[in-house]
Amino acid sequence: MKKAPLPIIGWREWIDFPELNIFRTKAKIDTGARSSSLHAFDIHPFQREGKEFIQFRVHPYQRNSRITVQAEAKILDWRHVTSSGGHSQLRPVIVTPIVLDGQIWSIELTLTNRDVMGFRLLLGREALRKRFLVNPGRSFLLSHKA
Repeated sequence: MKKAPLPIIGWREWIDFPELNIFRTKAKIDTGARSSSLHAFDIHPFQREGKEFIQFRVHPYQRNSRITVQAEAKILDWRHVTSSGGHSQLRPVIVTPIVLDGQIWSIELTLTNRDVMGFRLLLGREALRKRFLVNPGRSFLLSHKA
């Protein structure tokens, strides 16, 4: 039996995180990055019923610091992540459902301040593996521009 071809996404796509109440965030699809990263600030770990959680705020839209979403999630792990500039940073990792082109699946997200970066969300290859092929010359192939 022949497998169905994987859908093709562009180097930018619109992403939803329904459990975080974050919708239509522009993501950079980055196969050079292993992990995915979401812009977050005011990051505060806390305990609930003996489990580690994190509360954080997000400016989900590029060049807009007026709109803020507050979210919380259970912490999966703390990991050292090395940026493209070679700097290592200890980041909290959460698992949350993601929606793209009607598909819903859970991904791991590191939380870090991406204010100086062009995109609030970076989707790395682990989130895309066995789900999509990437066309680096096109944008918004599976999501429509706002």
